[in-house]
Amino acid sequence: MKNLGSLLMIGAALTFACGGPSEQTAESTEIEVEESEWRNLFDGNTFEGWKKYGGGEVGNAWKIENGNLYLDAANKDNWEPGDAGDIVTVDEFENFHFQLEWKIAKDGNSGIIFLVHESEEYSYPWMTGLEMQILDNDGHPDAKIVSHRAGDLYDLIESSEETVKPIGEWNLAEIIVNNGELELHLNGVMVVSTSLWTPEWEEMVASSKFKDMPGFAKYRKGKIALQDHGDEVWFRNIRVKEL
Repeated sequence: MKNLGSLLMIGAALTFACGGPSEQTAESTEIEVEESEWRNLFDGNTFEGWKKYGGGEVGNAWKIENGNLYLDAANKDNWEPGDAGDIVTVDEFENFHFQLEWKIAKDGNSGIIFLVHESEEYSYPWMTGLEMQILDNDGHPDAKIVSHRAGDLYDLIESSEETVKPIGEWNLAEIIVNNGELELHLNGVMVVSTSLWTPEWEEMVASSKFKDMPGFAKYRKGKIALQDHGDEVWFRNIRVKEL
């Protein structure tokens, strides 16, 4: 009995030290709950939940292959009118955490535009929405301009450090908007942090290329757009969590 008691005590100590069943279950439940808060915006097979900016179905220049959504710009000489153009989510988001993975072709340019207000008044998403830049920093001429490089808040704030991967490799981009606070993350690093709609923000916009666009960054709820800049770009694992 003495030996059995000792074994039981050792077993209990090991269970406690290793995080017993109740602790492991609680941790697993927490992970499951966190994952359940995410909503996939791309099912890997269809354009459900997406549309062409300005109206209509996603154009034929956008394609889906192997679970990736991509702009088939390599064949743009064969595009028909209406095939291309920026695409946007059907739904709008206000406070959210958005994620996707992207990769860009050599010398390529694209972007993720958010808080987009879609109306006949604005011809393009960038006339209202803010953009997280997607770029081949080593090949595209825009990379010579401060705040036009991959991960930057386009034409407003340059990244605190450069974390972009070489062309052809996947990058994890994250955009967090919560009660006027904005963060941009690229490959696990927060590269931009700022407060929206403050006097300092308005002053910064007034010094940018958006200064003559009355609708730019005025909408606190909007759609998310993937930009057609005429270059090949790929996206996958697109999801959002509303905050």
